[in-house]
Amino acid sequence: MATPEFILALRERIGHDQLWLPGVSVVVVAGHGRLLLGRRADNGQWSVVSGIPEPGEQPGAAAVRECLEETGVAIELLGLTHVGASAPKTFPNGDRCVFMDIDFVARPVAGAGPARVADDESTEVGWFAPDSLPEPLMGSARRRIRAAQAWLAKPAPAAFDRPSHPCLPLIRG
Repeated sequence: MATPEFILALRERIGHDQLWLPGVSVVVVAGHGRLLLGRRADNGQWSVVSGIPEPGEQPGAAAVRECLEETGVAIELLGLTHVGASAPKTFPNGDRCVFMDIDFVARPVAGAGPARVADDESTEVGWFAPDSLPEPLMGSARRRIRAAQAWLAKPAPAAFDRPSHPCLPLIRG
């Protein structure tokens, strides 16, 4: 994922010190359970759509935006599948961070266009059958896909889609 400008500005001030950052990921599932994946430009591995919310952006809105920006596919969020802190990570340039992972499951909206490489974060994108996933596939993608499949098998109410709660605004278009 490309480093957002606000993080680059922070890094100018704090150097490589560890940052605690939100991260969103979305497993997009279409007909027959096909999964939308992208091959990351930074490491060559296949993964689910992911990114970092902009300051003040709701996590669900960030997931929807990231999917459209990276794959050209408009989506509707179905549920929240996981929230948890990742292990500390050190990037090749020495930057350190811990991500608070917020993972969703979604489906393409009716009339969504075909998947395509829509920015410079991916070299390929495509739809894959769950029993025929491309390699190399990031380990975190496997965990996210399992969580999405478990949610789809037993859907739970979407907490982010309750407009009556002032901290959880409606995020659908």
